[in-house]
Amino acid sequence: MVRTLRLLDFRCFSGLDLELPAAGGVFTGENAQGKTSILEAICVLTRLHSPRTRRMATMARVGTGHFGIAGETWEQERKVRFSKEGLALTVDGESRDGQSKYLADGGLVVWMGNEDLDLVRGSGEIRRRYLDFLGAQLDPGYRRAWARYKVALKSKSLLLKESRPNEAEIAAYEEILIEHGTELTASRTKLVTALEPLAAAAQAEVSGKAEPLTLAYRPSGGICLRSALEHARERERRLRQSVVGPHRDDLELRLHGLAASEFASEGQQRTLALALKLAQGKLLEQLGGRLPVYLMDDIFGELDPGRRNALMHHLPGAAQKWITTTTLDWLKETPELENLARFTVGSGSVTR
Repeated sequence: MVRTLRLLDFRCFSGLDLELPAAGGVFTGENAQGKTSILEAICVLTRLHSPRTRRMATMARVGTGHFGIAGETWEQERKVRFSKEGLALTVDGESRDGQSKYLADGGLVVWMGNEDLDLVRGSGEIRRRYLDFLGAQLDPGYRRAWARYKVALKSKSLLLKESRPNEAEIAAYEEILIEHGTELTASRTKLVTALEPLAAAAQAEVSGKAEPLTLAYRPSGGICLRSALEHARERERRLRQSVVGPHRDDLELRLHGLAASEFASEGQQRTLALALKLAQGKLLEQLGGRLPVYLMDDIFGELDPGRRNALMHHLPGAAQKWITTTTLDWLKETPELENLARFTVGSGSVTR
């Protein structure tokens, strides 16, 4: 899936040249040495997305203002260059004009990290991002709809903050919000319907217990966005902000019929977060037509041997796995990983 990776002025790396076997590799080292940055670079190269930041400029090595990522992924040579002029994207030596064209034939990614616990405990925004990252990988139209929705939402929000909002302009932007917001709600609802049985199966396997898991998509103002906007008009003018729409929707998670954020134990919540990411991978495989690469950032140290082995058993055997860890003490308890290539990361360099 990802055969080579080359970095230039990315995070703490002035330069890096890696070659990985098909199965993947384990990267070990102390904290703040660059392990997570290697996984982040794969995510950016594949999906133009970082799970750590929304600003490309923050990934440039301090003092440079630019970075480059290149590599052979899914039998294509892909390059991402960032500078003050913006992004330059190429595939097999040919320039791709725009992110959508670059992503059209790119690979698929599942990111797993300790922060995934926030999928259960955190705000609705975190669960929306989970759905958006999945939807954008499966359907280019999803990414377009979300981008256009956000532009219209920002414009409407600015108008609402004025002392005397221009109602005609607000109405014009609301038509755009209704068009693309309705598309997003329908797409997310389908995603959640498809995810639910996959997540429930993963929850049962990783926990080793009968823990009925249900997922439900909850639109903030109901299914009809036009009606929701009409009912929210007075409240929006009073609060001077947009209060309904896909930017306020949520993904409801329940174990045994109870809200997982309130009633599930920490162990159950951690397993549920894993189950959501495993379900994401299964759905990408089913609907995306290829295996995703699994980027697993320091998650194994927090799991007991039973959950670690169940997790690895649930992952597709042929999928490539990039794993970071601060210690290898747990590796002998996880036979599925013992044959992965091992790398040591420290002081901006990587050795095998």
